[in-house]
Amino acid sequence: MQEFDTIIIGSGVGGLSTAICLARAGQKVLVLEQHYVPGGWSHSFTLKGQRFSPGVHYVGQLEEGQSTNELYRGLGIANDMVFFRMNKNAYEHCLIGDETFDLPAGVQNLKKKLSDHFPHEEKNIHEYLSLIEKVSSELQLIPKLKGFWQNITVPFRTKHFGKFALFPLKKVIGWHVKDPKLKAVLNIQCGDHGLPPARACFPVHCSVMSHYFDGGFYPMGGGGGIVKAMTNGVKRHNGEIRVQQNVRKIIIENKKAVGIQLENGKEIRAKNIVSNADPSITYLNLIDKEHLSKSLLKKLDKTKYSVTSLILFLTLDIDVTLYNIDSGNFWMMKDENDDANFEDLMSSNIDSGDSFPSVFISCTTLKDPASFNGRYHNFEIVTYVNYDHLKDFNGLDDYHNEEYKIFKEKIINKLMSNLEKIIPNAKEHIIQAELGTPKTNEFYINSTKGNVYGTEKTLNQVGPFSYKNKTEIENLFLCGACTLSHGVAGATYSGLAAAAAILGCTSDDLLIEDKNQKIRIYDAEDSATWPDWVHTKRSDKIRKFV
Repeated sequence: MQEFDTIIIGSGVGGLSTAICLARAGQKVLVLEQHYVPGGWSHSFTLKGQRFSPGVHYVGQLEEGQSTNELYRGLGIANDMVFFRMNKNAYEHCLIGDETFDLPAGVQNLKKKLSDHFPHEEKNIHEYLSLIEKVSSELQLIPKLKGFWQNITVPFRTKHFGKFALFPLKKVIGWHVKDPKLKAVLNIQCGDHGLPPARACFPVHCSVMSHYFDGGFYPMGGGGGIVKAMTNGVKRHNGEIRVQQNVRKIIIENKKAVGIQLENGKEIRAKNIVSNADPSITYLNLIDKEHLSKSLLKKLDKTKYSVTSLILFLTLDIDVTLYNIDSGNFWMMKDENDDANFEDLMSSNIDSGDSFPSVFISCTTLKDPASFNGRYHNFEIVTYVNYDHLKDFNGLDDYHNEEYKIFKEKIINKLMSNLEKIIPNAKEHIIQAELGTPKTNEFYINSTKGNVYGTEKTLNQVGPFSYKNKTEIENLFLCGACTLSHGVAGATYSGLAAAAAILGCTSDDLLIEDKNQKIRIYDAEDSATWPDWVHTKRSDKIRKFV
């Protein structure tokens, strides 16, 4: 007997958006999460009373009428969300060698700012950033083209995309920009898809850059603020979410997915199964190979996953604003040789040396001022590594041994050395410093090799070559960063696509217009814009801390 219409394995934002859409359509929906909190990469957690978010560091396109705003309004969860606008004059700080370049919100502001820094490249800057806009716009247009006439005119409607889509970022930017340092600034957001310019898919980079052209926004409550709004949305439509539920296998009968079996042996039946886990976990861990075609097994064998990460969750007892730390992100590179720096990160010498060639730094207590207790500031400091160079710890039943502890101490010291380039003597003000490693990612997120962006976003693994929402197994569907797109917004859209495949409609059909839905946005840098309840929330934290 079928207990549910749809079971969703994994509660990342892809799985949760699928659940909202299906539950709202009247389906009986169950979401199963192996972690003790929902959210996948978007979850938040606390360490000694301080909150951290491993995967959500900013979101773009949140202004009225923009895509992410429309997405959350259409899902009916906008009223449950509060965002803080990050420093609009510098939502990205690019620290390259001894120089700092700030990226302001607004593409015209960005063109002017970069032209002031690089006057000899002014014409190239304007042309290149206009190309980014055009390719991104055309990329979004392609799935919306319908009918004979629109499809036959695709080459004319998407001429910029067609001209540059097959080339890596390094080649395209090299055709337009000559100054090495300017290239490094324009490529700094490669960190948002985890590939160096030499290997990055140009349309993917266009999509990432244009997503943030109007600035960055940070959710109150960190990533958990988004997850809370989404879980409330699921429950509001009578969907069910169960945590600490390890799925052992997807049950296949007569070439159809008919249910799941939990680790404790219990079976739960459903008409549809949606996996928010990555394809290798889904197909190779949860399904017996006898149910998979040779072509799928071949594709899985060739699939490459994105980089994995080291994340330092840090609390400092110091007024970091004295060192020009603000709500903007800090991208730090030792020099403008971005490809070489990435290769350095991917080398086997993870725990040697004094600092990392490239890191990302986020001060969440300045991004989310309601979380600040008046004294302690929280940071997430991220760098990427090659999972295969952690061989000493791979495959161990319990990797928390003395060697692993020594390794973590070395890494913490290296990342703190990076931070001390902008906050001198930061090591002397540490309240807590906990390191998340690729093994941590595997344990809590259950991602193949601890990957952070799903499949590697190379040309042969995106767009028509990515994994489809509808699988070759009847009634089995996929969502998440390995399908439609990665990132918070991209993964959420993947959930819509999976729900649309089940319901036999389009993703647009699932975004319901509701004029009563509105995201509240306040300026993180200007306390005069905060409503009274934000001041009260902040004051309560200070009072409890004192």
